[in-house]
Amino acid sequence: MISLTDIKGAGKLLHDRVLRTPLVYSPTFSEMTGAEVYLKLENLQKGGSFKIRGATFKILSHLDEIKGKGVIAASVGNHAQGVALAARVASVPATIIMPVWATLTKQQATRGYGAQLILEGQSLVESIGVGQRMAAETGRTFIHPYDDVEIITGQGTIGQEILEDLPDADYILVPVGGGGLIAGIATAAKAIRPAIRVVGIQSSACPSAIEAVKAGKPVELNVEERGSLADAIMVTRVGDAAFSIIQRLVDEIVMVNEDQIASAVLMLLERKRILAEGAGAVPLAALLEGTLKIPKGSRVVLVISGGNVDSLILDRILAKGLLQEGRMTRFSVCLEDTPGSLAKLLGLIAGLQANVVHIHHARNEGGLALNFTRVDLELETKGFGHIKEIEVAMKRAGYRLNMR
Repeated sequence: MISLTDIKGAGKLLHDRVLRTPLVYSPTFSEMTGAEVYLKLENLQKGGSFKIRGATFKILSHLDEIKGKGVIAASVGNHAQGVALAARVASVPATIIMPVWATLTKQQATRGYGAQLILEGQSLVESIGVGQRMAAETGRTFIHPYDDVEIITGQGTIGQEILEDLPDADYILVPVGGGGLIAGIATAAKAIRPAIRVVGIQSSACPSAIEAVKAGKPVELNVEERGSLADAIMVTRVGDAAFSIIQRLVDEIVMVNEDQIASAVLMLLERKRILAEGAGAVPLAALLEGTLKIPKGSRVVLVISGGNVDSLILDRILAKGLLQEGRMTRFSVCLEDTPGSLAKLLGLIAGLQANVVHIHHARNEGGLALNFTRVDLELETKGFGHIKEIEVAMKRAGYRLNMR
């Protein structure tokens, strides 16, 4: 069992070692939803996510026994950086196990904090197993990314900070992967304000906590961990320690899909100038999606858990978000390969006040007649009504579109 006293003790130990991240009111999201919406910006935390809280508390709590041997952790990204940074500050050697498919950006960030990096395992679960065996063989301390009481206690300091800054908060919406973050936040929040509702948000690509609640115990999901926009919460089995707390203290867990996540990332960036990774944006995605029955005027806190998003993935997320909002469209059209045909097409598009973002002119491809060429276009648009206007005008002009 973890108590509020434990979390307050962790807060004292972490004081001046981690950032007390801001809780920011959002007029934009409040107006959109009818609630009073606040953002807990853990994307501004050292290491770019909340993970340094639990890692630092774990290391400092066992510093005497850890000092001589070091620590081992397994992670897809954020936990790796949190442990590496916490270990460097404590002058402790750190070894991080990552799945072989971990992105180069996350590998470089982890090495940049001074950790030794080993790529082994086809999944996070396999990498955790490698790290645990290595720790047992070497006598080093293994720091689990989520299924550890002290990790959960450290993450719980977020809940303490939220209620200190906003004592009358009604809801806290929290991303859920392995469950350590929401378990810690729920422990603190419910102890301080029992009436508060703590809601977990999962990606529909990996609803491990939802399935665990249905089954009454943690279950292993057979899903692909990589490829989701919210890769930081693609955890196929919720932690045992976290699950016992989730069962008692978390009021509800809901899912959001890839399109909703992409739209939320885009909205945070455009409306608030906040860069959030996919996992960090899921609370906003859930709030905007509307399935949560939150009364008007409720004070709602969204935990923006991290901002460590790879540049290439960010480009994909933003493009997906723009398509989802009707602010971008893609189509192909076949043109007669004669002088002026492309200029005529682009003139029509310009007259419709659409902006060409990308264009690809393909000749000599299979399926095309010798005197025709295919043009692939990506346009910046004003919404779905504008896209329909473009489609109608081009068909009226005799073009046959293949919308994508």
